[in-house]
Amino acid sequence: MVAWLPLLLAPLPVLGALDKTHGVRPDLLARYAPQGSTWKCLDGSKEIAWSAVNDDYCDCPDGSDEPGTSACPNSSFYCRNAGHIGSSILSSRVNDGLCEPECCDGSDEKPGVCPNVCDEVGKEYRKKRDAERKMQKTGSKIRSTYIAYAHKEKTRLEGLIAELEKEVATREAEVARLREIAEHAESLSAADIEHKQKSPLYQSLLTHHTALKSLQREHKKHLEREKALGEVLDSLRTGYNPNYQDMAVLEAVRGWETLAGLPHINDVRKDESEGAGDAAAEGQVQEAEELEEGIWDAAKIEKELDKLLKEDHTSLLLQHDKHIDAPGPSILFDLSSYVPDSIRPEFEAFRDIVVSWLAAFGLAKPVDVSGSADFARQELSDSEHSLKLTENELKEARVDFGDIFDPKGFGPEGEWKKLDGLCLSKDTGDYTYEICLFDEAKQKPNKGGSNFSLGKFTSWDTQQEPGTPAYYHKQRYTLGAKCWNGPQRSVELVLECGIENALLSVAELEKCEYQITGTTPALCTPPTDDDATGKDEL
Repeated sequence: MVAWLPLLLAPLPVLGALDKTHGVRPDLLARYAPQGSTWKCLDGSKEIAWSAVNDDYCDCPDGSDEPGTSACPNSSFYCRNAGHIGSSILSSRVNDGLCEPECCDGSDEKPGVCPNVCDEVGKEYRKKRDAERKMQKTGSKIRSTYIAYAHKEKTRLEGLIAELEKEVATREAEVARLREIAEHAESLSAADIEHKQKSPLYQSLLTHHTALKSLQREHKKHLEREKALGEVLDSLRTGYNPNYQDMAVLEAVRGWETLAGLPHINDVRKDESEGAGDAAAEGQVQEAEELEEGIWDAAKIEKELDKLLKEDHTSLLLQHDKHIDAPGPSILFDLSSYVPDSIRPEFEAFRDIVVSWLAAFGLAKPVDVSGSADFARQELSDSEHSLKLTENELKEARVDFGDIFDPKGFGPEGEWKKLDGLCLSKDTGDYTYEICLFDEAKQKPNKGGSNFSLGKFTSWDTQQEPGTPAYYHKQRYTLGAKCWNGPQRSVELVLECGIENALLSVAELEKCEYQITGTTPALCTPPTDDDATGKDEL
């Protein structure tokens, strides 16, 4: 009895001091201790009596003397929520007769007003948290495959860029060669070309060209006639009655089957699934084996003959002349490489006149060139076009390579490269909304009508710092089709971590301004220990 008697005799302020830390955050508990009989406000602006702390009267300008009451409007109350996670609320919500969900322990109200449900709330929270952690762990594994894909793409693009750079260099050299040929060919007079075209070789080339073209025409006629006859005989083969003893018909059918490498129709009727394809293939192989070496088969004739007929014979003739005259170039042509650029055109004109005179007296051959002007110019144009296409392909490959690990592109780890162009859709009843990531968003009516563009990909969340996780939670698609009497359509795509790439909801926040939510493994980073335990859980 003696042990507790002093407590009954103690002054009331001393008993009240046991509750001075009510509503104080754990990190501030050490500062709520008296200095003798006084206490200093947390901002240091004022010193008050220790008994004035939590006395339901606001003494400190910063409201720190009333952490457990609603006396100071600028203060906050901390709920410890044992069994769950601590939380802070505004002091104005303390002792207002309402059970705040943030304070599951009911400490924001007088004893008995709100039940302590932290065990139930904490259990449900941990269940939800564990499910989210499991999803995040699974999503992070999928994300790691996206990152691996980005590294493979990097390697692939490095190889492609190296190949294209070599190809560009080769094509540049070819363009330079053809440009020189074209310029040289244009300097050749029409009389020189005409003289060469009267040669027996050129005339023979023309004759062979005409013969080939005639044979091609006849060949096509025979193919068409053979096709028509084949259709007639196929019809006869499948439609004749084997029980009808017409030996002429039977002989025609048997002959066609042998020629075409087909099985006997009666055998086919017995077993539709056997023989026909193999027999036909065997006949084709046998025919191919019987061809002499170097002889063109039907497939090569079909593929190569047109190309052969398009050859420029004048160019071939001139190239032939160059081939046979290659050794021992004339000193007149060697001198051109030593002549200054300023007088080279005059020198070459004089040289061509001299050579033409010498050729007229049989003392020299006409000027050698690499092809006729028209054909040479066409070859140059084709080569320049091929070079341009290769240069564009190289430029695109370099841009793609630069975007893979660009924080403003596919992320610092390249985790978004795998999703480039992936199309996701959400059916809302009247419309289906589709977003092709990094490309375009569309609105498609489900009951007929025109599709509307909701905008093309513009950027990530520009309100956040590139490279930070928050930066990749939003995408902007802008400059879509214009609304009637309204703005151009646009979309804000809000993404969260999930084990699949999917759209979840569509909302039109303002006229023709849509917010679409979705999930993606690209946002799932590996869970940390804090994710597992809860940092503020008690």
